Amino acid sequence: MMAMIFAVEEINCNSSLLPGVKLGYWIMDSCNHIHNSLQALLSLLGHSKAISSVTKANQSSTCLYYSPVPAVIGLASSSPTRAIAQTLGPFNIPLVSYFATCTCLTDKRLYPSFLRTVPSDVFQVRGLVNLVTYFGWFWVGTLGTTDDYSLYGIQAFSIQFRKEGGCVAYHRTIPTSPTVAEIKEIADKLQSSTARVVVVFATEVELLDLLLEVMGTLGFSFPGVNIPGFQEFLLTVRPSPKPGMEFFNMFWEEHFGCKLEFESQRPKDYEANIVAVCTGSEDLRYTDSSYSDVSQVRISYNVYKAVYTIAHALHKFLKCDSTGLNEGLCEMHNSFANGQFLQDLKMVNFTNQFDEKIYFDSNGEPVPLYDIVNWQESSKDKISFIKVGSYDGSVPQGQQLKIVKNTIVWTKKQSQVPVSQCSTPCPPGSRQATRQGEPKCCFDCLPCADGEISNQTGSSECTKCPEYFWSDKEKVKCVAGEEEFLSFSDTMGIILVALTLLGFLLTTIITIVFHSFRFTPIVKANNSEISFLLLLSLKLCFLCSLVFIGQPSWWTCRLRQAAFGISFVLCLSCLLVKTIVVLLAFRTNVPGSRGRKLFGTSQQRILIICATAPQICLCSGWVLGAPPFPFRNPNYQALTGKIVVECKEPWPPGFYLLLGYIGLLAFVCLLLAFFGRKLPDTFNEAKFISFSMLIFWAVWISFIPAYVSSPGKFSVAVEIFAILASSFGLLLCIFVPKCYIILLHPERNIKKGMTGKYQR
Repeated sequence: MMAMIFAVEEINCNSSLLPGVKLGYWIMDSCNHIHNSLQALLSLLGHSKAISSVTKANQSSTCLYYSPVPAVIGLASSSPTRAIAQTLGPFNIPLVSYFATCTCLTDKRLYPSFLRTVPSDVFQVRGLVNLVTYFGWFWVGTLGTTDDYSLYGIQAFSIQFRKEGGCVAYHRTIPTSPTVAEIKEIADKLQSSTARVVVVFATEVELLDLLLEVMGTLGFSFPGVNIPGFQEFLLTVRPSPKPGMEFFNMFWEEHFGCKLEFESQRPKDYEANIVAVCTGSEDLRYTDSSYSDVSQVRISYNVYKAVYTIAHALHKFLKCDSTGLNEGLCEMHNSFANGQFLQDLKMVNFTNQFDEKIYFDSNGEPVPLYDIVNWQESSKDKISFIKVGSYDGSVPQGQQLKIVKNTIVWTKKQSQVPVSQCSTPCPPGSRQATRQGEPKCCFDCLPCADGEISNQTGSSECTKCPEYFWSDKEKVKCVAGEEEFLSFSDTMGIILVALTLLGFLLTTIITIVFHSFRFTPIVKANNSEISFLLLLSLKLCFLCSLVFIGQPSWWTCRLRQAAFGISFVLCLSCLLVKTIVVLLAFRTNVPGSRGRKLFGTSQQRILIICATAPQICLCSGWVLGAPPFPFRNPNYQALTGKIVVECKEPWPPGFYLLLGYIGLLAFVCLLLAFFGRKLPDTFNEAKFISFSMLIFWAVWISFIPAYVSSPGKFSVAVEIFAILASSFGLLLCIFVPKCYIILLHPERNIKKGMTGKYQR
């Protein structure tokens, strides 16, 4: 109130602002209540003859009776302000508030004439959200009162705080007139919660008793200034029986503990335990009170700015800068009823003596500036406000909040920033999993799955590694995936190589044996040339398995299936010819049989070539048209964490056609050998061919499901095993019995033994 009076008198003494015009005022008490505020407003409008009047300097006693109240400054609380602003709006009478911060007052449809010199709660909410997230507080409680300031403020804060990832643990309401027990109960509830930070929307009076319980508070306050001459003005004011001095007289009596002689000026319901008589000459300089401490006024500064904005608007409205007959003076005939003064007030833009730019935005809001203050307890059990930072809502995001951490005194005078969290942030390598039915700030930490990482604390999701990369053991970074293939150094690779060499060695030994006894009947039977060709094809079958071992390359991918397919077809072609020869050999005893003559050596060679040629054509076309190529397959990373290097077949039917043709030859061999099962038992090669074909079929029928279901390098191992198993089956069934006779029973290696005429 005194700041407003000081500002009015300062303007009236300023010849450059409103020259020739003096401002007047009328002060009413709203009692911080809606009903009383409306009563005061009606009383104020009823006294328009003397309220905010504009008079000529040389006609100070003459008021402009034709003009209504130009403007109203007030109120302090949002709820009464809403009622007054809604009442004044239709009349275009400006209401400039210095402390009503509710976001609801931004609605220009309901409050078209409302402006304020205090920032809206929307900026305070943004600042509070920035403040709590700056300190890493995402689990907080809220505390408020029953007025609009608190209700709207907490609602806006909760919405914006949740958008930033925060959670509100609870909300408590301070009663209108709380008792000590109620304050104590609220404080106990705050202390027992896991949320160690409380966001409060309330005035300092309502918080005073509670802060004594919890101390260490950070708050948003308006910038404070030291208004020149204001302290001297306050100290020179003396009690007076004049109208308008009732509030000051009451303060004087309470402050000095005495009784003024003109007590009739006090309200009838005023009571005080006063015994001494006040002289009115007591000196405020020698007393300690918040009244005389104006080193950093904040709310009073908002009042001071409100008076100056109205004065600058009047200066423009009354055309005080115009030239003409009244040059240097203001025009006094303008009407306040047409709403022009309200428009001039909205367009105010000036820089005051504190270098602060004063203007309103489209919603009647000022520049959002705040000091961040720390409520610190002094040695005399008093609370002092220490500035520890600032917030400027007009600058770009990220530059708005400034904090000096080392000047903050936390709860229980701790030096470290308090921690307020429902769950400890998850370390790198894990992610947050929200608990069902609880806020998202309450979570469990789950390790990232294989192939996923999180390299930051508090990650809500794990990031999948790029293709051909895999997560490390700690799941904090992606590393190049380990390549896997059937190598010569693997245990499995060594075993398969050993079996391959064993098969090749046995085939070579048998070849040597056969070559050494090439002129004996058992070798000469069934065309020894075919036997040597069969042994050669078996060597190729054993050796082709080596192409499947080792890291796949451009040439091994093209060679492996072609070598396998042609080798086995050559082998089966030889067996087919041998089977036919066996059948024809035992039919030579039948009179008139010409089969042996029709199927001579030349016909046997032609049959082998004709049976092998389709496979050669198929493999050549496959390799030339759609050749297999090395491929890094990441499909098994989820299971093994490794990248399988394999030969990719762009034309899968090629492999199955290759197998199909091999199967067809094997079936024909088996069928013909089956027909010769009843031939004489002395040496029946057809029986051993049948047995070898049964093994061959058993191996390759089992191969298909095993090959399809085996992952990575195991599918290659399955194919190699099938090649070796079928090769060993053919070698052992076809040639070992002959070697047994050649080496251990040479007496049976005679022509009679071959025709079944030999007897033991």
